[in-house]
Amino acid sequence: MDDGIRLRPGTHEDFPAICDLLGVVFHEEFEGEAKAAERDVFEPERSLVADDSGLVAGHAQAFSRELTVPGAIVPAAHISGVGVQPTHRRRGLLTALMHRQLHDIAAAGREPLAVLWASETTIYPRFGYGAAASRLTFDVMNREVRLTVPPVEPAGRLRMGDPFALLSDLGKLYEQARAGRVGWSERDDRWWRFVLTDAKDDRDGATKRYAVVHDGPSGPTGYALWRVKHAWSHHGPDAEVQVREVVAADPGTYQALWRFLLGIDLSRRVTFTMGAVDEPLPHLIDEPRRLGLSLTDSLFVRLVDVPAALAARRYRAPVDVVLEVEDPILPANAGRWRLTGGPDGAACVRTGDPADLTATVTDLGAAYLGGTSLSTLTAAGRVRLLTGNDPSLAFGWHRAPSATEVF
Repeated sequence: MDDGIRLRPGTHEDFPAICDLLGVVFHEEFEGEAKAAERDVFEPERSLVADDSGLVAGHAQAFSRELTVPGAIVPAAHISGVGVQPTHRRRGLLTALMHRQLHDIAAAGREPLAVLWASETTIYPRFGYGAAASRLTFDVMNREVRLTVPPVEPAGRLRMGDPFALLSDLGKLYEQARAGRVGWSERDDRWWRFVLTDAKDDRDGATKRYAVVHDGPSGPTGYALWRVKHAWSHHGPDAEVQVREVVAADPGTYQALWRFLLGIDLSRRVTFTMGAVDEPLPHLIDEPRRLGLSLTDSLFVRLVDVPAALAARRYRAPVDVVLEVEDPILPANAGRWRLTGGPDGAACVRTGDPADLTATVTDLGAAYLGGTSLSTLTAAGRVRLLTGNDPSLAFGWHRAPSATEVF
């Protein structure tokens, strides 16, 4: 990195310049409601600025949130707002920012892991982030699919309204669900405002966002968020329903919400970009090909404190294995660790015993949420199994990790 550039913590006064930088990097403008929502979650003390004589030449941000992992909820640094001015590329700023940020998180000792979304998937593995979760995107021809299951009796009731007006119900339902959904992040009031902010300039001609809540005999059991993009062709109505989020406490609620979303009048298409890999919908309809499924990446995970992170989660089967870990950025993670545990708890301590397998911290991050199998990484030649003690089954989980939002 150039001698004239220094890394320093951000300040509240840096916020406009940071927004300008990210607007240039991600080719969008941060104005009005969207900018206010960003400011609401901004944590200046966790913002890192590359300062070139007063110019914000680079930036990386960490948000303080919790993340659901297999069998537990843990503090996790949510990394975002990473970018470098086009005039300052290829000068080592990104590497300096990411290394400094990881060392700061490790030194603070509060968060055993970090998580992010990657704008380009080639960037972050070199800093120890592994592709830990995938997502399904749906592009449904909704007039050509039918749910094959009858409605649950007694039928629930649907209430529709403005998401902010229904926030009390949304928040309670989300909080109940996230405890068991690996990859979901904590949402306090600030983050709910961020998620629900609905700037007109960001709708690309679609309507405002709506919410629908499903009420069962004992109260609310689920909700969905969506908007509609109007269209009309020479064949007639051709609107697109854009689903943002579906949260359901039970199968009947899930079916009722999707029956509603797939049947909205004047629509011929339903899109949903945050589906879980094990989303139930393909198993509920008569023609799954009309769902237009495609698979892409979502969360990348980085173990900042290897023993603390491995001890924090639970394991699907009993495990007693020695891992030899490589981590050139955070050397305290390197070496041999004995992991013992199972569905009820785990411990991880340094050991001199022979290793059962070797892995980089990137590979452990990929396997951490149970979405990328250690056996798959072994087959790819990334993980080396040295004995017959294979922990792949233990690292799995009964539900695939998913993500509900880009932060």
